[in-house]
Amino acid sequence: MKRPSTILVKDNVDTIAIGSFDGIHLGHMQLIDKLGENGALFVIDKDQANLTPGLKRVQYSRYPCMFYHFLKIKNLSGNEFIKLLKNEFINLKKIVVGYDFQFGKSRSCSTSDLIELYDGEVEIVDEFLYDGVSVHSSLIRKTLVNKGIDSANRFFGREYSILGSVISGQGLGKEELYPTINVEVKDYLLPSDGVYASRTKIGCKIYDSVSFIGTRVSTDNIFSVETHILDCNVEVDDEVEIFFVHYLRENIKFLNLKNLKAQISKDITNAKSALKVCKFYNYELSNG
Repeated sequence: MKRPSTILVKDNVDTIAIGSFDGIHLGHMQLIDKLGENGALFVIDKDQANLTPGLKRVQYSRYPCMFYHFLKIKNLSGNEFIKLLKNEFINLKKIVVGYDFQFGKSRSCSTSDLIELYDGEVEIVDEFLYDGVSVHSSLIRKTLVNKGIDSANRFFGREYSILGSVISGQGLGKEELYPTINVEVKDYLLPSDGVYASRTKIGCKIYDSVSFIGTRVSTDNIFSVETHILDCNVEVDDEVEIFFVHYLRENIKFLNLKNLKAQISKDITNAKSALKVCKFYNYELSNG
C-alpha cells in the first residue's frame, strides 16, 4: 500500500477513524491499521491531550488529523453527528471506531447506533489486550506516574517522549558535577520523579543520555527536567526531545556535591547498561 500523506485534503478522504488518540498507543494502532491510502483521523479534542499533544498525533499515526473540539459536538444528536461527518468528508465511505465508542448528546449512541445511522461501511475494532491488559490512555497515564516507564513503553509500542524548550540551569552541572541540558516542558505529562536511562534528540541526531525529573533537593530545591548526554559534547538547539527508556532510581537528597557526583557517575554507568539491552523500538528515531 502506498504510504499516506500527512497533509489533510478532506475531499480525498474516504475512511476515518474516530477518537481522541492521545498517546497513539497499540490500542489506537488497531484502528489506524484499518485506514487505507486515503484515510484520516477524526480527533475529538478535549484539551486534555498530554501524551501526544497537538500534531504529535500526526507524527506517530502517520495519517492526517482533523481536530474537532468536544464542546462543538457534545450536544449533537446521533444523526447530527453523522451529518457533520458526511459534510466534512464528502467522499466518506467507511468509519472505523473502537468497541466502546459512544457518540451523540450525553453519549446516548453506541456502535450499534452508528451501524444503523450511517449508510456506508462501519468497522468496529475489538478491545486490544497486551499480556491480558486492556490498553487505554488512562492506564498509560497511571503507569507513567507510578515509575512504570517500561510497561508504558510496551503499551505505546515506542519510547515515551517529551518535547521542551532549552532554558538556563543553576550552573553547577558544568562546573562541579556533570553538564546537563535543562528543559522547560509545558504540554506533556511528565513521568514520575527520578532518574532515567534515556535518549535525547537534538536537531536530527539521537544521543544516549541520563535524565532527571524532580526537585533538586541536594542544591536549590527547584523543580527541573534535565538531561546529560553520555560521552559526547554537543551543540544544543532551542528545543530537545527526551525519550525515556528505563527507570533507574528515585530522587535522593545528598549531603554534599561530592556524594551527588558519585551517585551521578553510578547513574551514568547504569544508564549505559540499560540502553545496551533495551530494545530501540521507536519508529521516529530509527527513521528520523
